[in-house]
Amino acid sequence: MIVFVTGATGFIGSAVVRELIGAGHQVLGLARSDAAAKSLAAAGAQVHRGALEDLESLRRGAAASDGVIHAAFNNIGPGTDIVAASRIERSALEAIGEALAGSDKPLVMTSGTAFLAPGRLATEEDTHDPNSALAVRSGTEEVVLSMAARGVRAVAVRLPLSVHGDGDHGFVPALIGLARQNGVSAYVGDGGNRWPAVHRLDAARLFRLALEKGPAGSRFHGVADEGVPFRDIAAVIGRRLNVPVVSKTLEEAADHFAWLALFTGRDAPASSAKTRERLGWRPTQPGIMSDLESSGRYFSV
Repeated sequence: MIVFVTGATGFIGSAVVRELIGAGHQVLGLARSDAAAKSLAAAGAQVHRGALEDLESLRRGAAASDGVIHAAFNNIGPGTDIVAASRIERSALEAIGEALAGSDKPLVMTSGTAFLAPGRLATEEDTHDPNSALAVRSGTEEVVLSMAARGVRAVAVRLPLSVHGDGDHGFVPALIGLARQNGVSAYVGDGGNRWPAVHRLDAARLFRLALEKGPAGSRFHGVADEGVPFRDIAAVIGRRLNVPVVSKTLEEAADHFAWLALFTGRDAPASSAKTRERLGWRPTQPGIMSDLESSGRYFSV
């Protein structure tokens, strides 16, 4: 297949590109800069110049492909306007869907388990929690899956907040940075709230499987660790940085965790049992605790 990949040079997207090429697919990668184009060419992909805001470039890329994997998003972080970023993403996916309408070609989008109702083990059958702070983005999943009625094999791959591995610049590195800055590694309350996680290489393989055989309208969970207690993550960070590990109240968490406080007290375990059964996906990479314990990259300055 010729696969059009957005976010093709990102942390997850670059792993998806390598996974696809390794499985014999051809990749057409979206590149908005010369540096991105050079990186894609070096990986063995064809370059398609454009951006998420350039809807015509997205339509051309989708039309030239046998399927699309959408792995691009303006990362959630300090100063991110989640409403504006979600609006851009939805418009981009609608444009791609227009180009694929009536073709029965696959469109695999990246979604998240963090949008699901907290406090219980979430499954692939669960829909997003309308009370989630990220509900503005979660609605995009329903928009994409509804494209199945228009002849698009639309599929959602939900990833946890903690996608780890080489090149990680997301939530765990942010926690480590805050621990260095504040001189303590912290958790909220008793720290028993659970974070699911997945290695980027396992996630990349799931995207390929969803592209190749995911039925229209399906939701899949890229979850290897169903729910690691947050205090365990904090304990490893504290030990590796040689700083105290402390509990914070909800009020104190806002000061310590800054923008991350929205997520650090959240209890959001998730299952991938149905995904494993339906697609034969089996994570083989180290879990998040093993990655933190054994890899020096997270703690190198």
